[in-house]
Amino acid sequence: MQILVKKKTAFFMGLFIANLFIAMASSFVLPDKFFYDAKTIVLHEYNETGISGSYSAAILFYKITGLKYLPYFLVALIQYPILIYLLYKIGIPTNFHKINVKNVLVYIGFFMIAIFIAMPSKEFITFIYLAIIPFVFHSARIPSKYKVVITLMIVAFFGVFFRSYFLLIPIIAIGMYFITLIDFQNRALSSVFYGLLIAIFISLSVGVIKGKYLSESSRDVVNRDRMNSKDANSIIISPIKTDTWYGETVGIVYGFFAVNIPLEGFKHIFSPQIIAFIIWQILLFYILFVRFSRCLIDRKKHRYLLWTLLILFSYFIVQGIFEPDLGTATRHKIGVFPLIYYALYYEYFRKELQQNI
Repeated sequence: MQILVKKKTAFFMGLFIANLFIAMASSFVLPDKFFYDAKTIVLHEYNETGISGSYSAAILFYKITGLKYLPYFLVALIQYPILIYLLYKIGIPTNFHKINVKNVLVYIGFFMIAIFIAMPSKEFITFIYLAIIPFVFHSARIPSKYKVVITLMIVAFFGVFFRSYFLLIPIIAIGMYFITLIDFQNRALSSVFYGLLIAIFISLSVGVIKGKYLSESSRDVVNRDRMNSKDANSIIISPIKTDTWYGETVGIVYGFFAVNIPLEGFKHIFSPQIIAFIIWQILLFYILFVRFSRCLIDRKKHRYLLWTLLILFSYFIVQGIFEPDLGTATRHKIGVFPLIYYALYYEYFRKELQQNI
């Protein structure tokens, strides 16, 4: 009996197999800085096991599953197929085997999953959790009027129990949505701009209540101890101190551009891995922004794509507040890769998702 495999599926599987070997080999060839989080999770010298907080919850997860006791290459052998299987269930676009900029960004994404998440990682949990959202959007069992609310609750719940800054995402996303309803000349650009203003307002409000602004009490604290570290050559430092309202405002805007359109990062010309991450992030941001602009033309037809992009751009804005360096920002973006994948290929497989659910 002859078995026919579609080109897109064959290419997807080939990409998976090639990167699975890379994932397994990564623990033997990558420098130590790639495993700082993994060692913290496995050894948990400074964190207690628990259900609240990213490190505590990750430590508990890897302890219960027994993955903390395995060599990293075996962890990769288990984790990487799970992550790629989730993307497979979301769908494979019909032109996935054809070389174009969008597809190449996703091919690189497969590689980055292999080097960033094929080890004990908080992003492994983030990836699996956020992969729920595309299936919520296209579930026939959930009434359409509840899907967006459920999705925002999913994101907020993750903020309560895992990464607290995820609590900001629904607030910013809802604010950006209302901005898209106003007849600005460029609604996509206006919504991102006002999303930044919402983030700044939240940070300044926290500063008034607690005495320290958000980036001042997070990114600046982390980077203060890493200034002279050889592993921190891509740290994000605001051009002015963030201990004033205007300093925090500049810091958030600077951070947003530093992690999403990191043109300044080209100064690391002799660090090819940083240059590669920079190009990937700039192209990714551009393509997602163009899709955001286009889906606003017919928001009813693309309502789930619209909310996916609102969540993603809200996340990008939040990254501008908290991310300490470009490498960490890139790794965290891989944690939300299911949403990126879904947004890039929305029109190709939304029908496939409906049939499979």
